[in-house]
Amino acid sequence: MTTAVKVPYSYLDAQFAHPEPALAGIRELVARGDFTLGSALEEFERRFASLCGLPHAVGVSSGTDALALCLVAAGIGHGDEVITTPDTFIATVGAINQVGAKTVFVDCGDDYNIDPALIERAITKRTKAILPVHLTGNPADMIAIQKIARRRKLIVIEDACQSIGAAIDGRPVGTFGIAAGFSLHPLKNLNVWGDAGVVVTTSAKIAAKIRLLRNHGMRTRDEIAVLGFNHRMDTLQAVVGNWLIGATENVTERRIANAARYDRALASIQHITLPPRRTDVRQVYHTYVVQAERRDLLYKHLLDRGIEAKIHYPVPLHLQPGLRHLGYKRGRFPVTERQARRILSLPVHQHLSDQQLDHVVDTIRAFYAGKQ
Repeated sequence: MTTAVKVPYSYLDAQFAHPEPALAGIRELVARGDFTLGSALEEFERRFASLCGLPHAVGVSSGTDALALCLVAAGIGHGDEVITTPDTFIATVGAINQVGAKTVFVDCGDDYNIDPALIERAITKRTKAILPVHLTGNPADMIAIQKIARRRKLIVIEDACQSIGAAIDGRPVGTFGIAAGFSLHPLKNLNVWGDAGVVVTTSAKIAAKIRLLRNHGMRTRDEIAVLGFNHRMDTLQAVVGNWLIGATENVTERRIANAARYDRALASIQHITLPPRRTDVRQVYHTYVVQAERRDLLYKHLLDRGIEAKIHYPVPLHLQPGLRHLGYKRGRFPVTERQARRILSLPVHQHLSDQQLDHVVDTIRAFYAGKQ
């Protein structure tokens, strides 16, 4: 089936239709030759820290590695347990596994984030940290999580990979735990031309440790202070990041406006359930996720009409074959499992027109009205 209005999920062709400024920056990089930990990376780290309202930002190789480095810097490793939610991308658990710790899952709430009311019952004598995920760009309830962590003497590290620019009561995500990891994956609101990530922290000591760990533990070319990793952000990616970082707020505000337009229109469709919208948070909408009755049929209906919807994520992590060793069975996390059968992500990016957004809504409305 064809349609006159196409609604793409990816916007990269539009965003990078005129890449000349970035290519010019790369040519300058080639002339300088500082490909590793170069001046462009130092500039990007300063600008990213300022963007997030934090004193320290350290560029690394990916959002996954950002989380793993935070865990290592916090002294978390073999024999330790880290609490997070099965309603997240695999990278969250991958980072925990990378450092040798064990993942302990807690179910999510209606906002798709970890439910703080369920955390305490998951704590054991081996629990070392809580790793909340700000899923979809929506901040988790960090005030409640902080209270639990202080009471139980646990470390908090934030998975902020989907939430550049998000905040709670004006306080940026990444400032609630000892450190946080961000992703610059191509589909984030601040992106680069491949994989890259950033660790942010309010602690100069942790920032210094991350800088050592990302570069083989080398204090100087000839002195190895600790055993580390090769998790540097490529200077080339920092060049791209410096080209785009100035537009991050505009990109984010456009996504927020698009989400608000969806909210107003979809609220009247009884077969669609919107997640709760907290007035004290700034949600940055890495994804726009609703719950839909007859989700799979609606999903196909949208795709057939040129609307590139997605499902994030159709199979919860605790039911994935690669995580069977954690020992969780179907039914263990009912909210996550129920949502996985109903969730649907609609295109929300900054390059969408009002006509395209309205086409999405009209197509959903027609589906439930039986006008197919």
